[in-house]
Amino acid sequence: MSQTMLDGYACVPYMHDHRSIEIKDAWYASNNVENMFFVTATFSSDSKPYFPSHANHYLLAKFSDNAKITKDMAMHPQEKTAFVFNISSELFERDVEGTMNFVSVYYLEYSKSDEDLSDLAMVVSKNDRVSKASTGNMLTFSSEPSKFTFPYSNNMVVLEVSSQKSHQSVNKYCEMTRRNVCRKGITMTNMVGLSILEKLK
Repeated sequence: MSQTMLDGYACVPYMHDHRSIEIKDAWYASNNVENMFFVTATFSSDSKPYFPSHANHYLLAKFSDNAKITKDMAMHPQEKTAFVFNISSELFERDVEGTMNFVSVYYLEYSKSDEDLSDLAMVVSKNDRVSKASTGNMLTFSSEPSKFTFPYSNNMVVLEVSSQKSHQSVNKYCEMTRRNVCRKGITMTNMVGLSILEKLK
């Protein structure tokens, strides 16, 4: 039986070493990678205990086939944690002003009903800087596994944000959106904010 092909984001630590350059070159040449960015990652205090070996800088790749990218990452784990966010459901996508400069990743602490997702989409859509909102699951790769298992991997929410504002301003705006979602009774917690420093592909 063939597996469903999922698109999404891969996030690999950029350590300015030979391995990082190899990955960057391979992704640049890959038809599976649509876009690639150099990003700064800011992990929330809630998520840090689960990912003690996280990095500050990552290569962020937008891919079209998760099977290809996860196979490659599983073969070459690094000490610092790498992430794959598989998109299983798109809440909405629209054109907004500006280019994407921020990707905000959250997790829902409870399983999500269709009604919850509908409410979440409605609240997030009021943030006019969010160009795309999706839900999905997360995989992690590390040669030094965490002592704690992250229990929310199947309840991920990924927001793509486009704005001319500073990363701090966008982050505050996303936090306001998160609080508005929580007011609907949906416990959405910030995992990591990815600030795009440079588009590489």
